[in-house]
Amino acid sequence: MAKFLLGLIAGVALVFMALVLLFFALLHFGSRPPEIADNSVLALRLAGDVPEKPPLELPAILGGGGPGLTIANVWMSLRKAAADSRIRAMVLEPEDLSMGWAKLEELRADVEQFRKSGKPVFAYLRAPGAREYYLALAADRIYLGPEEPFMLRGLRAETMYFKDTLDKIGVSVEVEHAGKYKDFGDMFTRSSMSAETREVLNSVADGVYGNLVARIAEARKKSPEEVRAMIDRGPFTASQALAAGLVDDLRYEDQVWSELQGRLHLGATKKVAIGAYVRVPPASAGIQGKSHIALVVGQGDIVRGNPGDDGAGESSLTSYGFDKVLNQVANNSSIRGVIVRIDSPGGEVTASGEIWRQMSLLSKKKPTVISMSDTAASGGYYMAMTGDPIVAYPETLTGSIGVVFGKPNLRGLYGKLGVAKDAVLRGKHADIDSDYTPLTPEERAILRQGIDESYREFVSKVAAARHRQFDDVEPLAQGRVWLGAQAVANGLADQLGGLDAALDLVKKKAGIPAAERVVVETYPGPESILDLILRRSSSEDALEGKLAKVFGRMPFHAWINGGFLRMMPFWVEVR
Repeated sequence: MAKFLLGLIAGVALVFMALVLLFFALLHFGSRPPEIADNSVLALRLAGDVPEKPPLELPAILGGGGPGLTIANVWMSLRKAAADSRIRAMVLEPEDLSMGWAKLEELRADVEQFRKSGKPVFAYLRAPGAREYYLALAADRIYLGPEEPFMLRGLRAETMYFKDTLDKIGVSVEVEHAGKYKDFGDMFTRSSMSAETREVLNSVADGVYGNLVARIAEARKKSPEEVRAMIDRGPFTASQALAAGLVDDLRYEDQVWSELQGRLHLGATKKVAIGAYVRVPPASAGIQGKSHIALVVGQGDIVRGNPGDDGAGESSLTSYGFDKVLNQVANNSSIRGVIVRIDSPGGEVTASGEIWRQMSLLSKKKPTVISMSDTAASGGYYMAMTGDPIVAYPETLTGSIGVVFGKPNLRGLYGKLGVAKDAVLRGKHADIDSDYTPLTPEERAILRQGIDESYREFVSKVAAARHRQFDDVEPLAQGRVWLGAQAVANGLADQLGGLDAALDLVKKKAGIPAAERVVVETYPGPESILDLILRRSSSEDALEGKLAKVFGRMPFHAWINGGFLRMMPFWVEVR
């Protein structure tokens, strides 16, 4: 009987091991790069947001298709496709885009760079708005479905205010801030924009709208005045858009592909989806690099996080996780230079300071360049103050040099629910952070001292990094948000551009010849299914996900944690 049981256990163990080996063999097989046929056409279909940090990577046998799209791997893939003789053209299909205007500028520039190879780019649009059309302007020809509405109707910048709602439920929010434009708490204490917020948002809307008008005018051979008048007549039907010269022709998708085949003089072409092409090794396209450059991505609102963070699985930019990534790159002898890519509205004062420290240590070890994405503001700007070159897009939201403190007072809500709190205190200000008591004048004065000290430190960091005097920087601070073009004009950033400009700069700093191809490695890498299984989920991640469904991309992580914040004064989306 004992022998039988031992045999049974051994048999089960062998079967289990065989299944495990088979599973990993299938994983390996599913991850093999695709074969690219001659006369292929790259299908660049984009929808929603394209993140900076790699998302969860599922194997093909579990329904995944390799690495998810990021700004960086689209950028690298288009550079690769331009040199790949098997790729003859590209069809661009943007739909329901939700990314910011800086990312759109990067993608638009990437498509234009691809066109310089001499390979044609056709854009096909479905119910396009301003974002989709802005990206399509980089194509040789723009097609619209015959029944598709053309939703070009200008831009609007919206902010949300919750004071009236909070009043109804008996909640107030106590806010103190340094900088007259540091209006982050206004969403909880006001019902409409302050004069300062309106001033800044008008400036942002003018900059983004002016750039949109200029791009349309350049691409469609019209004057800016004609474009502005045209937009004022929108939105359009498909036939109206064609008559106005906004598109080149009305076609169904299959007709677009047929016309492209005719232009290439090919009997047949093979579509290659961008999701598959990102897995194609550069060597197979004939563009193998020698030197290695790290692209380190910092995305999300800045919080301290947990000691177990690794920089990959977190939804926020945690100092614990991101510092580990920076340290890993700094100690990697094969890496000759680093591009730090920032997409963050800021967050906790302490966490942004910890990241700044590790960024500074990295800068001493490796040639470093900062590349700003949609947002690099407040704490996201603070972490960039290492003295290294800063590259921003014209539409990047940056600056916001200021500090804010806020705490909710829920006493009224507790009363409505029949809940009361009582406490025994030791220390005059033991309840300064209580959600049941308001701030006293003396407590406000104490907080003001801390806020003002943190503000002076912020301005001093900027002055040192930008080689300016404190008094020169302070008028540019005050919590004001600047567009990238304004930041360059004011000396808060060095030049306009995207990943190509940042790569050129870091190659120069590292002593790599400008014409030499390099290998760009993204840090942190994508999170695997095994990482997901092993990683403990955070209750804050779950809460933020629920709030995001209601309120969009507002940085709730840092606000929930409370304390002094280096946070953008408002969360705005220009639509």
